[in-house]
Amino acid sequence: MLSLRKFAIAATLGLGMAIPANADSLADAMVAAYRHSALMDQNRAVLRAADEDVAAAIAELRPVLQWVASHTVSKGEAAFRTATGIDTDYITRRTSTVQLAAEMTLYDWGRSALAIDGAKEQVLATRQALVSVEQDVILAAATAFFQVRSAMEQVELQQNSVQVLSRERQAAQDRFDVGEITVTDVAQADAQLAATQATLVSAQGDLEIAREGYLAATGRPGTNLDTPPALPALPASLDAARQLAQRNHPVIKQYQRQAAAAEIGVAAAAAERNPNLSANAGVGVTRSLDTVTGDYENRNSASVGLELSQTIYSGGRLPAAHRKAMAQRDQARAVLLNASRQVNQAVGEAWANIDVSRAEIRAIDQQISAAQQAYDGVREEALLGARTTLDVLDAEQSLLEARADKITAQANQQLAHYQLLSAMGLLTVEHLKLGIPTYDPSQYYNAVRDAPHTSKQGRDLDRVLRAIGRN
Repeated sequence: MLSLRKFAIAATLGLGMAIPANADSLADAMVAAYRHSALMDQNRAVLRAADEDVAAAIAELRPVLQWVASHTVSKGEAAFRTATGIDTDYITRRTSTVQLAAEMTLYDWGRSALAIDGAKEQVLATRQALVSVEQDVILAAATAFFQVRSAMEQVELQQNSVQVLSRERQAAQDRFDVGEITVTDVAQADAQLAATQATLVSAQGDLEIAREGYLAATGRPGTNLDTPPALPALPASLDAARQLAQRNHPVIKQYQRQAAAAEIGVAAAAAERNPNLSANAGVGVTRSLDTVTGDYENRNSASVGLELSQTIYSGGRLPAAHRKAMAQRDQARAVLLNASRQVNQAVGEAWANIDVSRAEIRAIDQQISAAQQAYDGVREEALLGARTTLDVLDAEQSLLEARADKITAQANQQLAHYQLLSAMGLLTVEHLKLGIPTYDPSQYYNAVRDAPHTSKQGRDLDRVLRAIGRN
C-alpha cells in the first residue's frame, strides 16, 4: 500500500529547486482537496438521501395512525304534521366529527421486503459512487499539484535562461566594442534575449493559471509546493493491473449494486399483482345540531377490521410496469458491462502513458547530454572565432528546449502513475494512507435505517449529523 507521508526522497524535475520548510507536499494537497471539496459534500448528501429511502421502505410495514376532523353543514326539506295538515320546511343540520384511525399492512406477499432490499442495494451503490467521487477529487488535486510544480520549474528554467542570455548578450557587446563581431551579431543576441524574456512572461502566466487550478482543487494558494514523492509501485503486469481494477474500481462496484437493485425491481414489479392483507381500527365522536329544534345529538363510534384486496385488472398498467422493470434490468447489465470495458481501457491508457513517458525521458536525457556537449563546444569555437553568435544562440536554445521538454515529460510520468491508481480504484484516502479521519457512510445509515421518530432517536440523529459536520 502506498504511504505518501513516508516518502522522503524527492523526484527530480529539471533543475533543482529550493523548497521552503512549510511547503505543501502532494499528500497535503490530497488531504486539503478531500476536506475542501464541495463535490464530496454534495454526494454525501445524496448518500444520506438514499439512506432515508431504506427508512421509508421499512416504515411501510408499520402502522399508520392519523386523526381526521370534519365539520359539515347540510340543509334539506322535511315534512311535519300541523293542525291544518302536512307542512314542509327546511332544516339545517350541523355535524362535527373527530376520528382517530389506524391502518397497518399485515402481509403483502413480499412487496415490502423487496422494496427494502432494493433500497439497500441503492444505498450500497451510492456509497460506491461516493468513493468514485473521492477518487476524482484526489486525482484533481494531484493533477493541480503536478501542474503547479511543472510551471514553477519552467519559470525557473526560463529565468536561468534569461540570465545566461543576458551574459551572452553582454559578451557579444564586448566583442563588438573591440571589433571582433558585427552589429548583426549583437542584434541577434538582443533578439534571442527578448524572445526568452517573452517566454519567461508566458511561463509566469502559466504558473498563475496553474495556481488558480490548485486553489480551486484544494482551497490552498499553492505558493510553495514540495518536491513530489517517489513514484508509487506498479503491479507486475498490465493484466494484473486490469484484474485489480475489475475487483476494486468503485464504478464497477456501483453498477454491480445497481444491477442487483434492477433485478429486485423486476421481482417487485411482479409482486404488485399479489394480494394485500391489512388491518384497520378507528374511534370517533360525532356531534350534530338540529337548528330547528336546537337539539344536540352525540354519537360515539369504534371499529376494527381486516381487509384483503387484489388487483384483478389494471388496464395493462401492471404488465407494462413489469416489462419496464425487465428493460431497466437489461439496461443496468449493459451499463455494468460498458463500465468494465471503460475501466480496462483507462488502465491500459495509463499504463501506456507510463511506458511512453519513461521512454521519452530516457530519450530527452540523451538529447540534453548531446545538446550540452554541443553548446559547450560551440561556445569554445565562438571564442576562437570559428563560430558565430547565432550558432551559440541556437545551441543554447536547443539545450533550453530539451530541458523544458524533460520537465513536462517527468510531470506527465508522475501524473500517469496516479491516473493508473485511479483507474485501478486505489486512489483513495484509505489506500494512500493519508492519515486523516474519513467520512463513515454507515454512521448516518445506522442512525436512520429504523426510521427514528422518538425524541431520543432524534437526539441520536442530531449527534450523528454534528459528528459528520453537516448539521
